[in-house]
Amino acid sequence: MYGFIILIQALLMNWYISKIVFSISSANTDHKPQFDEQLRLIAAGSSEEAFLKARKLGLSEEDAYINDKNNTVRWEFINVSEILPLKNIEDGAELYSNIHETTEAKSYIHCVHQKAIFIRNEFVAG
Repeated sequence: MYGFIILIQALLMNWYISKIVFSISSANTDHKPQFDEQLRLIAAGSSEEAFLKARKLGLSEEDAYINDKNNTVRWEFINVSEILPLKNIEDGAELYSNIHETTEAKSYIHCVHQKAIFIRNEFVAG
């Protein structure tokens, strides 16, 4: 019965995609700044609630550890940069879109094809 109640609640909630951004830094190195942009699925009653839940999630996942070179690596939550409502959850529904502009169109297309080949090969190898 409890599982059924959870299922009903999930169906009644609104769904959002949130983009949570982290800064990745390593002490005593000269690496370029790195940022991890993560898309997360959030169930909430409103956009504001989704934003607050995404912030809480980002803050809870901050981390620091010592890597194999004895440097401290930090994953620091920056903020939530996007909240997008999902209107339909169905096969083939658009979840996210990003328009990419480049002066190197052929290189971009080549990169997309290479990624697709890699994914396809993973299915064959797996």
